[in-house]
Amino acid sequence: MNFEIIGPLREVQVIAVGRSIRELHRLRRAYGAGRWRKMKARATIRYFDGRIRDVELHWYEAHGIGRVDWKVKDKD
Repeated sequence: MNFEIIGPLREVQVIAVGRSIRELHRLRRAYGAGRWRKMKARATIRYFDGRIRDVELHWYEAHGIGRVDWKVKDKD
């Protein structure tokens, strides 16, 4: 990650669960089996160059594994 989350995650939503996740095979191979979910939320982040933005974040998570593969959906 080239950013730091500096505020709470807001408006957290599940986008996809289980077999409806396109990258499920890669996730299971890289991190292990679990009940995988693709999630999204709004958050305030600070890039390492100092910029602060309110963005939409996407990530995958599974119980016992945690949150992985963060992606920023920035409007700029």
